Amino acid sequence: MALGKAYSVAVTGVDGQVVEIEADIGRGLPGVRMVGLPDTALQESRDRVRAAVTNSGGTWPDSRVVLALSPATLPKVGSVYDLALACAVLNAAESIPPESVSRTILLGELALDGRIRSVRGVLPAVLSAKRAGWQRVVVPAATMPEAGLVDGIDIYGAGTLAEVVLWLRGDGPLERPGPRPPGERPGRADMSEVVGQHEARRAIEIAAAGAHHLMLTGPPGIGKTMLAQRLPGVLPALTEEQALEVTAIHSVAGTLSADQPLVTDPPFIAPHHTASVSSLVGGGSGMAKPGAVSRAHRGVLFLDELSSHETHPTATHFGRPECGNTTFYPMAAGRG
Repeated sequence: MALGKAYSVAVTGVDGQVVEIEADIGRGLPGVRMVGLPDTALQESRDRVRAAVTNSGGTWPDSRVVLALSPATLPKVGSVYDLALACAVLNAAESIPPESVSRTILLGELALDGRIRSVRGVLPAVLSAKRAGWQRVVVPAATMPEAGLVDGIDIYGAGTLAEVVLWLRGDGPLERPGPRPPGERPGRADMSEVVGQHEARRAIEIAAAGAHHLMLTGPPGIGKTMLAQRLPGVLPALTEEQALEVTAIHSVAGTLSADQPLVTDPPFIAPHHTASVSSLVGGGSGMAKPGAVSRAHRGVLFLDELSSHETHPTATHFGRPECGNTTFYPMAAGRG
């Protein structure tokens, strides 16, 4: 009977909690059982992990394997635990030293051939690991720019399970983050391009200065949408703390750019008037996906053609004067 451990992070919303994964290799018919409130995607990881281990040159135990994820009361969703599950089994099989696994957070989905695929929510997972006192995290190589935004913790990127196993044994290196890309503000529509509309410009400046809600009404073609699109240019750049908040939300949503992973400008989100309730407020099965309201955090949520929005179930939500740090800039009628 052998017991191995590894560690990962469960992301709930934009927060995370470290999860301990235990692998027990015991007597009994060959098979894999998983406990600890795993969802369907996580249950299916049994086959992915087994294939990844064998196709990476490892040996899967020819006996009963029990995988336990704790805390047991916390629902576990998604495939982010694949890499940690594989390392827990290899640790129990004495293929990798326990002391190296016990100091490392492991994040990533495994392909059948052992490649490590990117997952959503890497940034909030790394932030949570840092807050919990962990010193190093292994992430998919594709998410290195995103994970490298967090200071004070060692980040390593891996492309395959075999690379991680060699690194944990001390026989090979892993990729480290490169220099953080400069936080240059991209070219955006600017209020200086607007000719006239002095009262509307004054209203937008007041709304931006005080984070007030704003409604613009008028006939089609008067310039309502044009003015609203230039509102983010009036807002100041986000502070580093605010930028990490916003970037974490977009990380969970899967909308980050690999070239510019840090969101430094207030976001401008303009859902179509036919957008569904779930696309506006978020949700979904498995790892909940942030909706337009969440993605507009510390920025602008622009509801063009407000009278045409088919979101009556959320009318009370948008009618509240306070809604986090998002400012709503709806358009009542007409096209700008």
